[in-house]
Amino acid sequence: MVEISAALIWDNGRFMICQRPAHKTRGLLWEFVGGKVEPGETGEETLSRECLEELNIQVRADSVFADVVHTYPDMKIHMTLYNATIVSGTPTLLEHNDLRWITPEEIPEYVFCPADIPLLKLIQERR
Repeated sequence: MVEISAALIWDNGRFMICQRPAHKTRGLLWEFVGGKVEPGETGEETLSRECLEELNIQVRADSVFADVVHTYPDMKIHMTLYNATIVSGTPTLLEHNDLRWITPEEIPEYVFCPADIPLLKLIQERR
């Protein structure tokens, strides 16, 4: 099982989503920023590293929003979605194809990675 850390970052009632690069697995699907936990890292450290590598922002993981286990054809993942705050920087696309700030009501307008679907439903329910 692959451990994944992802960020739920809010700004004025909207949360950040990123579009995967076309050349990667699940290309052009939307997701939360984040990535694989490396050996020796905590989930919070992974979140900090991934946000810096992918968007050139420094974030703080505030708390766990929720987690999910999902089996893709190529791997099984355990993803932890953290409530996170940008502490410095402005999001810059270094890895992703696109970035949007959306409201929970706008979720149906985007096609997300399957593992994100239960987390998105929780966002809709809790807002």
